[in-house]
Amino acid sequence: MGLACGIVGLPNVGKSTLFNALLKKRVALSANYPFATIEPNIGVVEVPDQRLSELAELVAEEEGMGEVGPSTSL
Repeated sequence: MGLACGIVGLPNVGKSTLFNALLKKRVALSANYPFATIEPNIGVVEVPDQRLSELAELVAEEEGMGEVGPSTSL
């Protein structure tokens, strides 16, 4: 199961610092001036949490509902 997410925010608020902390290594350049990180950074982190699996199942069920067949409204 894969979940993609992004870190978005104003300049110089700690997005790269948070990214590095989540990955537990220094991948993104972090500096004390705006626009230090221009290029996008990509990282993969395992999140072993049963709730995440349950959420993925709910999303899969919701996405599949429209593909089951024609619907009738009352």
